[in-house]
Amino acid sequence: MLTLIENLNTEQLNQLPEGFNNNIIWNLAHLTAVQQALCYKRSGLQPIVQDKYVTPFLPGTKPDSFIDSNEVETIKSLLISSLDEFESDYKKGFFSTYTPVVTRYGVALDNIDDAVNFLPFHEGFHTAYIMALKRLV
Repeated sequence: MLTLIENLNTEQLNQLPEGFNNNIIWNLAHLTAVQQALCYKRSGLQPIVQDKYVTPFLPGTKPDSFIDSNEVETIKSLLISSLDEFESDYKKGFFSTYTPVVTRYGVALDNIDDAVNFLPFHEGFHTAYIMALKRLV
């Protein structure tokens, strides 16, 4: 994912093409936000990522401000570091409880393993969306 956007500048990452509801950097932050919500929040745990990188990027939101280059770098870093920390927490057994949910795609997530298996599907969907946006910026 990061390789896909490595040649784009901050303005391009923030550009909102006509007919789209979000931009590339929103999509990137959204991946971390959803991972935090589906894995930590649904397990009754505090997300490991600051709320300013979760709540504004959850499903149903859209970009509401320009994200500067420092924040872009933080979002890129969180995409990797949050997954690394999640893996460590998972191995430690932190996710013993889970509140089931059916995603907007109709996928039932009944436990943390279902959530983990859903994340690559979700990332693939947003990778395609980022690829479409990239062609327009």
